[in-house]
Amino acid sequence: MSPAKVAVIGGSGLYRLGLLEGARPVEVHTPYGPHSPGLMLGEISGHVVAFLPRHGLGHRIPPHKVPYRANIWALRELGAERIVALSAMGGLRPDYRIGDLVLPDQFIDWTKGRPSTFFDGPKVVHTSLADPFCPELREVLAQAAQEAGFRVHKTGTALTFEGPRFSTRAESRMFREILGADLLSMTQVPEVVLARELSICYATCAVVTDLDVWGTEPVRADEVTQVMREAEPKLAQLLTWAIPEIPEARGCDCAEAAREALGEGKEERK
Repeated sequence: MSPAKVAVIGGSGLYRLGLLEGARPVEVHTPYGPHSPGLMLGEISGHVVAFLPRHGLGHRIPPHKVPYRANIWALRELGAERIVALSAMGGLRPDYRIGDLVLPDQFIDWTKGRPSTFFDGPKVVHTSLADPFCPELREVLAQAAQEAGFRVHKTGTALTFEGPRFSTRAESRMFREILGADLLSMTQVPEVVLARELSICYATCAVVTDLDVWGTEPVRADEVTQVMREAEPKLAQLLTWAIPEIPEARGCDCAEAAREALGEGKEERK
């Protein structure tokens, strides 16, 4: 099987839909230990794709314990140049409705102790993340999301906090009113950072599963799961339509940002 230039990070629920044709399990040894269980290679719309459930099979790994470095390293070893991440997120804007899909273009890191770089020394590397999400990939996903029937928001700022608990009312108010966040995530960081460090384009399809505690009721985990399950058929359609539309040659600057940080100069366009 040829390299999987596109990788999908999502929930194990997508297995139920039979989205990945000819799926076979793979295991990649990394310098950062085991990746999340359930890594598969298969095809979507005739294109080889790596699929990884970030929380493992059966959603057994909590967000603060996900082996993020091992996961991104493993996908790079399989040939990934682009990562499409599927995530459940809380919405903090009054114009967001439950079930909407948001394509974040910015993030705020509110995590506390997660390893968030591959460069622990002695080489010190400062990678640019001014524009952390791939604009080329986001545009393809936005079009596919609309065709799949989602109500789509093409920009948004996603704040990642540690989890696995949900936020307090005071925190929710601070995230919205002081920090200006539009979405709440428990997993966006460090995934997006690590992908950039390995010159991989990264974009997130965030399903608004709740309105956090600024809404009328506190968040319930079972309701979040139910909204995400109801969105799975549309997410499958989104991927089926989007993956063939991703250009073979990258026209973005995601890879160059990482290479320039390493002092390696511009990547030659393919």
